[in-house]
Amino acid sequence: MPRPEKLRRVGCPAGARAFKPVGRPVRELEVEELRLDELEALRLSDLEGLYQETAALRMGVSRPTFARILARARTAVARALVEQRVLVVGDGPVVVGADRPFPCPVHAGGGRRGRGCRCHRRGHMRPQGEND
Repeated sequence: MPRPEKLRRVGCPAGARAFKPVGRPVRELEVEELRLDELEALRLSDLEGLYQETAALRMGVSRPTFARILARARTAVARALVEQRVLVVGDGPVVVGADRPFPCPVHAGGGRRGRGCRCHRRGHMRPQGEND
């Protein structure tokens, strides 16, 4: 069983988005999904022109992970354009808001006995109602 994906920080607003070729009904087309973190990688790299290291820091991932996300995104967009597919932007393991902290890994599922929390040191946020 693969480990769960880490959350990625995204500056793009979430919402239903789809792009399709002109002149053909959607029901006749295949669907290509682009996750929200992949859209963010395209935005940071290709639209804002950031280097991968800087873009990876903004998303809260390593540079090799950013490169894999970006490669998947470019493949999905190219496939949608060349093979005339509907490009649907979906969800993913993201935290929307470039400045929002990641959820605390200790408190995300409630406090755990015997585990200290260092939320204030790592830029994590605690769920509403959590006390020290």
